[in-house]
Amino acid sequence: MARFILRQPIRFVEGTGFTIDNGNEDIVLRDNTTVTFNIGQDVSTNQNVIFNAVTSSLLDINDSTLRFTDSSISGSTSITADFVISNNLIAQQNITVAGQITAEEFLSDFSQSTTIFKSGSTQFGDTGDDVHGITGSLSVSGSFSSDGFTITEISNDTALTDGSSEAVITENALKTYLTTETEAFQAYLRKSFAHTGSFVNSSTSSFTAVTASAPSGIATTTVEDFMFFNNGAFMETDALTIQQSGSKMFLLVNTNSIGYDLANSDEIVAFGKFNS
Repeated sequence: MARFILRQPIRFVEGTGFTIDNGNEDIVLRDNTTVTFNIGQDVSTNQNVIFNAVTSSLLDINDSTLRFTDSSISGSTSITADFVISNNLIAQQNITVAGQITAEEFLSDFSQSTTIFKSGSTQFGDTGDDVHGITGSLSVSGSFSSDGFTITEISNDTALTDGSSEAVITENALKTYLTTETEAFQAYLRKSFAHTGSFVNSSTSSFTAVTASAPSGIATTTVEDFMFFNNGAFMETDALTIQQSGSKMFLLVNTNSIGYDLANSDEIVAFGKFNS
């Protein structure tokens, strides 16, 4: 072993990540002295070496074919712990992730304008002429808006009872509703029957019949839906009033307005909206 004889003491100075037994002290080599240098971790070829930070224009790791050259990365490697990038990550080709991606915001403007925000909201397109195509099914659990109108549901209510201004009806609901309402309306329009009245008094005649009920959306059945004849002569409706009571309809005559009283021998005939 070589021996050193020095005229002055020797001092070994520690540095960042580099510690020395008896470091930063003057050592007088009159006696044998052992000085141990330590870099803090095993850097043998079969160990995992950890760096707090690496700054280099050229870092070549041949075993994993990872090359840092002029601030660029080429090759491939496997990272099993956290990999933190404080600035932008720019990939010239594809990025494949086997697990989840967590991000504050996703923004793509290469061939389209798409933004996915942290809140869960999204924005597709940036001008009114953008077209967004979807192949397959679209499931919406909330509402959606179109040209300022909010749609909250697609309704299959065949009676359209809600009358909602925020619901779009199905083809089945519209067809069923129109068919039901049209049939009811047509049936009401076809109700035209004639009945002969019975004398009650000089201003009243009764008919054993029930007036037809108008379907929803149509004006209630009134005296204007009938024509009345007294011995074949038309009776002016502005002098008449009808009143339904149970199974009988009563014709009330304003004798002063019509100009005559009803007689027991008069034949009063009614034609109009009776049920039968």
